[in-house]
Amino acid sequence: MSRSAKLRELLDATRVYAVTDVALDEKRLLAVTRSLLEAGIRIVQYRDKERPDGSRVQLAGQLVELVHAYDGLLLVNDRADVAVAAGADGAHLGQDDLPLDAARSLLGPDLILGASASYLEEIAPACAAGIDYLGFGAVYPTETKPDAEFAGLELFREACGASRVPVVGIGGITAERASSVIAAGAAGIAVVSALYRAPDPGAA
Repeated sequence: MSRSAKLRELLDATRVYAVTDVALDEKRLLAVTRSLLEAGIRIVQYRDKERPDGSRVQLAGQLVELVHAYDGLLLVNDRADVAVAAGADGAHLGQDDLPLDAARSLLGPDLILGASASYLEEIAPACAAGIDYLGFGAVYPTETKPDAEFAGLELFREACGASRVPVVGIGGITAERASSVIAAGAAGIAVVSALYRAPDPGAA
């Protein structure tokens, strides 16, 4: 099975996609990730805008080992080069990161490429560049990315209808809000705070 097919299968099976919290130190980040995997999470995105590149590659490599031990997928946020260097399953890029066509060339045809969007007009070019899934939001205001453009649930619903690849909702999604996002057409939900900052991440 290809990685992109596995991504779709895991989204269908679990609906929840965990995004790491840069506020956690390395030991805590790995421990929480393990508890999430034990609870059933199978897709993890390593998001880190602060560590130097060498440390990012090292920590991403540790996460790859951990996530693969549970037969999951590890994606790297922002950096396709770090994803390749760490042996990750793919990368997730924002509008200000490496252009998607260049990232696809770097990743090759077998690694997963995801993209972020906040506007409907961003969807078609991203799909044309060869992405495997789209992260759309922020569906709700979020503390982990306070500068994120707020999309709202109705715009999110339109995005799900406009995209030819699976759409993952991100931004301020809690356990109470998750069902509304799935009902709007999401293939899954991406969660940072409600998992990584929870008193009991596995239970969350």
